[in-house]
Amino acid sequence: MSLEGRVAMVTGGGRGIGKGISMALAEEGASVAIIYRRDEEAARQTAGEIEALGSKAAIYGADVTDYEAIKRAVDEAVRTFGKIDILVNNAGIASRGRAVLDTEVAELRRVMETHTIGAFCITQAVLPIMRQQPRGDIIFISSVATELLNPYGAPYNMAKAALEALAMTLAKEERPNNIRVNVIRSGLVETVMGERLAKATMGVKDIKDLYPVSPFGRVGIPSDAGKTVAFLCSKGAEYITGATIKVSGGM
Repeated sequence: MSLEGRVAMVTGGGRGIGKGISMALAEEGASVAIIYRRDEEAARQTAGEIEALGSKAAIYGADVTDYEAIKRAVDEAVRTFGKIDILVNNAGIASRGRAVLDTEVAELRRVMETHTIGAFCITQAVLPIMRQQPRGDIIFISSVATELLNPYGAPYNMAKAALEALAMTLAKEERPNNIRVNVIRSGLVETVMGERLAKATMGVKDIKDLYPVSPFGRVGIPSDAGKTVAFLCSKGAEYITGATIKVSGGM
């Protein structure tokens, strides 16, 4: 499943699920460009761990909803690595767990912009470079929320549903350009954001309280999504595009 010689860009790649993805790609030999918004320290730490594996890494601070900032980050990454073969649209934020009646429009806009408009912006910036490569892979990190559509999560549910619509449209558009586009629907993952989601929507004080009722006795961990991303970018998955893969323990 070697990814030697390939360059990946991962949004939100410094911590949480994004770190799991960055590390999994690096373990298979890919160089990794990490996009972070606020936590520079975490991004630097992840880049250091990637370099300790023998792969190359660089970090770029940019808000995915700021097209000009994203374009600068993409341009800098191309100057550093020479190309981008893989893009993982992972950056996201949680909603507050309120009913539709009590949700502020500003929150809806913030969540939609981060998940969906942000993914649109960086994808648009990367596509001209990716089209020049022999193969491209774009992975969108979605959620089982698009299936469950649970109450008290309208902004998040809406954002992830729109993200999947973007991905499936892009898969059809970019197939002639040898670019594969796939979606991972993640279940609950043990991260800072996952903890917030669990507290807001499931009424638990600690995410580990969910272990007894979770598949295989635990909730997800970042490497679950990471290893799936690495597979989808490998030669073994070269005939897979427009697919939605659920990584949730069968939840």
